[in-house]
Amino acid sequence: MAGATGSPAAGSAETPAETGAETGVRLVAAERLPTPGGHYSHAAVAGGLAFVSGLLPIDPAGRVLNAEPFEVQVAQTLHNLGEVLASCGTGRTHLVQVRVYLTQVERWAAFNALYADWLGDHRPARCIVPVPALHFGVALELEAVAQVPAAQNR
Repeated sequence: MAGATGSPAAGSAETPAETGAETGVRLVAAERLPTPGGHYSHAAVAGGLAFVSGLLPIDPAGRVLNAEPFEVQVAQTLHNLGEVLASCGTGRTHLVQVRVYLTQVERWAAFNALYADWLGDHRPARCIVPVPALHFGVALELEAVAQVPAAQNR
């Protein structure tokens, strides 16, 4: 996955000023997660919000957990979300919205219970979208938006 350096990619028409701090957009790479495999960052922080890219159940060593039980996949994906939020200077209690893609909507209740345990009393807006398949054959993917405290929003 391409790193989030704020530098334009080779052959890019963008200048550094269009991809970094000068635009008010901070691209975030979570150091304790594998580098994204595509042309994106783990998150982008702008306007006091962190926009978290789609996260999969991939462990810090880069191992895709597609053969693991659903509960393990959920736990890893939520762990990954926590790592990205921390790298953005925020945390789960600042989540504003979470979108979850599930390959089996019958797992809604199981996901909801695991999510509630992870999140506690905080209840951000959420959408669960049933999908026929996800990359690598994983059971779920999630993306999120979180508020970033003013001191971290630089």
